[in-house]
Amino acid sequence: MAGTSYKGSDIKSVDQFIKDKAGLSSSREKEIGQHIGYRYDVNLIPDYTRITPFLKGYMEFMGWDDLNWLEDVHMGYEEGEPAIFDRNCNGWVRIPKNVKLPDNQQDRDMMARELLIKFQMSPNHPMVQLNKAYRKVG
Repeated sequence: MAGTSYKGSDIKSVDQFIKDKAGLSSSREKEIGQHIGYRYDVNLIPDYTRITPFLKGYMEFMGWDDLNWLEDVHMGYEEGEPAIFDRNCNGWVRIPKNVKLPDNQQDRDMMARELLIKFQMSPNHPMVQLNKAYRKVG
């Protein structure tokens, strides 16, 4: 596994920082009650054997060999609810309560990537309203 250590501690699995709340180090981690994953392993490469059918089709349609622009997208939590951070609107996008989360981090991260793309393509994305409001008429 890429990035198997952080500041002298061994990372045993991709789920370690979800299951182990004891080692929260920064004040922000203590405040939110979870590890901030990208601080520990920014090089964790997605396991492409776990790619969703949507992501596979998306990559084929786009003509891409990988998801490098999505490699640092991970399932996180906002106020105890599963969520994905969307840099475009600079906020957390909560996962609908009726969505069943997979039991391992790699599958949750693949689901996060898929849901983020779908949200960014949605007419409900905040960038759509900004585009309509500020688009220059030519």
